[in-house]
Amino acid sequence: MKTSAELEPDGYRELLADLKDRVRATQVRAARAANTQVLRLYWSVGRDILDRQERAGWGSKVVTRLAADLGREFPDQRGWSRTNLLYMRKVAEIWPTEPEFVQQAVGRLPWGHVTVLLDRLDTRAERDWYAERAAEGGWTRAVLEHYIKAGLRSSMGAAPTNFTSVLEGADSELAQQLVKDPYLFEHLGLVAHQNERDIEQALMDRLQDTLLELGRGMAFVGRQVRLTVPDTTSSRVDEFYVDMLFFHLEQLRYVVVELKVGDFEPAHLGQLGTYVAIVDDQLRHDEIHAPTVGILLCTGKNGSTVRYALASTSAPIAVAEYSGLPADARAALPSSDELNAIVDAELEEHPLLESPQGP
Repeated sequence: MKTSAELEPDGYRELLADLKDRVRATQVRAARAANTQVLRLYWSVGRDILDRQERAGWGSKVVTRLAADLGREFPDQRGWSRTNLLYMRKVAEIWPTEPEFVQQAVGRLPWGHVTVLLDRLDTRAERDWYAERAAEGGWTRAVLEHYIKAGLRSSMGAAPTNFTSVLEGADSELAQQLVKDPYLFEHLGLVAHQNERDIEQALMDRLQDTLLELGRGMAFVGRQVRLTVPDTTSSRVDEFYVDMLFFHLEQLRYVVVELKVGDFEPAHLGQLGTYVAIVDDQLRHDEIHAPTVGILLCTGKNGSTVRYALASTSAPIAVAEYSGLPADARAALPSSDELNAIVDAELEEHPLLESPQGP
């Protein structure tokens, strides 16, 4: 009797895989299209309410009555509460035309995400900024709330660097986008003894948290990556070990990360600058890779001292503080299952690199 594998015609498995991909892609497009239609409807309802309140002098009691009447007409739909109608009105107020709302990043988000933007932020610029990153990163609602609470927008690009003086203009701007200040590693608050080895181990144990905090597109290359520098005049070989080495998949550059428990010291830049120079010389392919940059993470710093120290080094380096999150901020984080799902999806798209020679 023939097995199922023997009964398969040539190319069957390839066709099946292709069909699966097409079905999934269609499901995603259908879900997005349905979400867009809901957002169009909600914006139009909010626009009508806003217009009548502004032109005909309708009061807030009309919204209450409208919610009750719509709720009776559509009892199986939960979107017609008074609170939700007021959200719709606010959307039409913030994004005055439909294209400004539906055709922008905010229009690609679920309605629950939109209400978070309305509740947690004060300006349209802030809402558009977080909407764009949430849409690009596929953030859950909990992740969006966490990053708003942590002040991601104000921290992005805030780390002191010497990028403008040691990198070319366009590349300097790109590199600055890689760093922020501070970095908030929620899981560090759970480390009993906060020495460098314990913290480094915590970072490795919770790699998904680390990747999310370091930013989208950052792939892990290795921990304690060994670098060797032979002496051309003797048999001596110097060895160095990088705390963590990453590769940014969008900017195509290596990122050397060093951890220091305690306040920043100028000598730290000498060590990190050496690592950056070695990685740039030995691992980077000049024709395809952008210049290597370093990020020094410390638990405290004097901004003036950092600026003086950065001015004295030619290696492109950023200096930022890091800490664990307090309990109230940890509560806003997604569950471990959500984090695992996010990381699994990211790794399917961009597999983690196994060795420094990967990219």
